[in-house]
Amino acid sequence: MAVVPLPIAAVPTDAAEYAAIEKSLLRKIDWSLMPVFISMFVLNYLDRNALPNARVQGIEKDLGLEGNQFNICISVLFAGYLALQIPSNLLLTRVRPSRYLPACMALWGIVSGCTALATGFQSLVVCRFFLGFLEAPFFPGAMFLLTSWYTPRELATRTGIMYAGSLLSNAFGGLVGAGIQYGLADVRGLHSWQWLFIIEGSATVAVSVASLFILPDFPSTTTWLSDQERAVAVHRISMTSGTADEERGSLLLGFKLALFDYKVWLLAAITILRNSAEALSAFVPTLVATFHFSKVNTLLMTSPPYVFAAIVSVALSISSDKLGDRYFHTVAPLSVSLIGFIVAATTTTLAPRYLSLFLILGGTYGCFDVTYAWLSSTIPRPMEKRSVAFALVNTISNVAQVYSPYLYDKKDSPRYLTAMIADACFVVGAISMATVLYFALRWENRKLDAAEARCQGHEEVNANDEDGPLDGARIAGTAPLDPSFRYML
Repeated sequence: MAVVPLPIAAVPTDAAEYAAIEKSLLRKIDWSLMPVFISMFVLNYLDRNALPNARVQGIEKDLGLEGNQFNICISVLFAGYLALQIPSNLLLTRVRPSRYLPACMALWGIVSGCTALATGFQSLVVCRFFLGFLEAPFFPGAMFLLTSWYTPRELATRTGIMYAGSLLSNAFGGLVGAGIQYGLADVRGLHSWQWLFIIEGSATVAVSVASLFILPDFPSTTTWLSDQERAVAVHRISMTSGTADEERGSLLLGFKLALFDYKVWLLAAITILRNSAEALSAFVPTLVATFHFSKVNTLLMTSPPYVFAAIVSVALSISSDKLGDRYFHTVAPLSVSLIGFIVAATTTTLAPRYLSLFLILGGTYGCFDVTYAWLSSTIPRPMEKRSVAFALVNTISNVAQVYSPYLYDKKDSPRYLTAMIADACFVVGAISMATVLYFALRWENRKLDAAEARCQGHEEVNANDEDGPLDGARIAGTAPLDPSFRYML
C-alpha cells in the first residue's frame, strides 16, 4: 500500500535542479489536491447547510416541527461530528488518505440524500446525527493532509482557497435552493426540500468516486510522483519542522503531547469563540426572511454575503502568507465582525441589517483559515501530535455549534438581540485569546533566540535542553528542530 520513503541522498544537491523539481511538484500537488478539496468542501457544506435552506422551503411545517425542534436538528449534527474527529485523524496517519476521505464522503452523501425520507422530528434527528458523524473525518483530515505537503509560508493561501469552497457553497446553496423551489416543488409528489437533499446527496457521492482517482496520499507514498519529486516533497517539510512526516512515532505519545501543550489550548479557545460567533451562518436564511421577501428572493439574497466572505478569506490568506503574519490577520477581521454584530443588534432596517451580514461573515470567516494555518506553524511536529492537534482544536471549536443555535430563539425575532450581544462577546473573547497567544509565542521565540545563541558553533540545537524548541516533543527517530525555527506570529 505504501511506497518506501526515499533516502535523503536522493534529494538533488544542485540548487537550480532542486528549484525546478520543487516548482513541478507544487504544480502537480496544487492541481490534484486543491480542486478535489474545494469540491469536497463545497459539498460538505452544501449537505450540512441544506437544512437551513429547507426551512425556508417549508420543512418545519411538512414534518410538524414545533418549538425548538429545528434548533435541535441543527445542533445534533455536531454531536455526531465531535465524536469521531480525534480517533479519525489518528487513524489517518496509518491509512491512505486517497481512500479513506472519499469513502467517508460517499457515506455522508448517502445519509444526506436519505434525509429526503424523513417523516418527522425523530427521523430527521437521526439523519442529522449520522451526517455529522460521517462528515467528521473530512475537515481535520483535509487540513492534516495539507500540512503534510505545504510549508507554513504556503499553507494559509491554500487553506484560504480551499475554505473559500465552503463559503461559495453557502452562496451556491441559496441559488440551488431557489432553483429547486422554483422548478421542482411538488414534482413527482415530492416537496422542494426533499429534492434539495436528493440532488445534493447524489452530487456528493459522484464527486467522492471521482476523488478516488485524483487525491494524493502522503509525500513518500504517492505513486504517481517521480522518485525525485517524492524526495523533494519529504525534504521540504523536514526542513521546516526538523523531521519528516514519514518518521512515525507512537499514537499515544502524539496524543499526550497535543493534550499537554498550552499552545493547542489557546488555539482551541480562539476557534471555539470564533465558531460561537459564526453560528449565525446557520440562520442567515432565517435572518433574511425577516425582510419579508418571497421564498425564492430570500434564498437568492443569502448568496452575496458569502461571496464577499470568500473573497475576503482568500485575500487575507494570501496576505498572511506573503507577510508571514498570523496575529493581525486574525484580529483585524474579527474586529470588523464585531462592528457587524453591533449594527445588527441596533437596527432591523433592511440596508444596515443586510450590510451587517457582509461584515459579520466577512470577519468571522475571513480569519478562519489563517487561524488553522497558525496552528500548523505552531505545532509543526511530530506527525501524530499535529494530527491530534488539528482534530482536538476542531472538535473543541465545534462544541460551539451544539449550544449556539439555541441563542437564535424564534421569540427573539426579528432582532435576535440576545444572540447578537452574545456573539459580540464571543468575538471580543477570541481577540483576547489571540492576543495572549501572540505574546506567548513572542516569549517562546525569545527562548529560542537564547538557545541558538548558546549553541553557536554547533551543528544542531540540543533537543533535550530545557529551553528546547518543542516542549518535550522529541520522539525516537526524529531529528532536532532546525536552529533557525521560530514560531510565526
